[in-house]
Amino acid sequence: MTATLTQVFESLTESFTSREEYARTKLANCLTDLGQAVDTSLIRTAMETAAEALPYKKVLEWAKKAGLREALTDMRRDLTRQLLSRSMSSSTCQIRNEATRMEMEAAQRFLANTDNLLDQFGDAPAEEPAPAPEPQPAPASADAPKATPAQKRTLEAIRDNGVKLQEPRVGQLRVAVNDGEKPRKDMVLWAIEQGWAVSDHSTPLHIGQPVSLTRTGEAILAR
Repeated sequence: MTATLTQVFESLTESFTSREEYARTKLANCLTDLGQAVDTSLIRTAMETAAEALPYKKVLEWAKKAGLREALTDMRRDLTRQLLSRSMSSSTCQIRNEATRMEMEAAQRFLANTDNLLDQFGDAPAEEPAPAPEPQPAPASADAPKATPAQKRTLEAIRDNGVKLQEPRVGQLRVAVNDGEKPRKDMVLWAIEQGWAVSDHSTPLHIGQPVSLTRTGEAILAR
């Protein structure tokens, strides 16, 4: 039986919420045991797992009104905007700064984990396969989207430097390159979200998924 988008997303959500519940329970047990010191690593783990699980839980909550596809699309758009506009907190409270960092990294991982889910899975009944679409020509340079210098540098790095998305350990998504300058992770994820680049999901994340330009990304650099 072919899995649906709902089944896959609910399974992802259950995985992250289970980790959050386990971390919170361990922290609660530690805090209520007056015979031992507070283990600060448990606080960090509880904060990290809560930040990881939050966007998944929000999507399911939003889906009750709008449907899962629209809710997931809205969450991905909102998180992308936040990553582009939000800077690391400079509060005098170090805990607040750490929480902000965790939230931003959790948003990046959510975008990576849900990339292409809407294309790969569907909840509609199976239909006769549609005819293969005719190959679309690359957009003319004059029609390509405008990009800032920083965005163009990111695309150039993807084109020239062998950029990969890699997660050597769960929750530690990073960008690696074969050669040259390494672009910022949030910029690479944003380029993928815009359809200017694409990651190869046939390779496991722990090995490294190569990132390449789409025709739109190539056209932007050709302007």
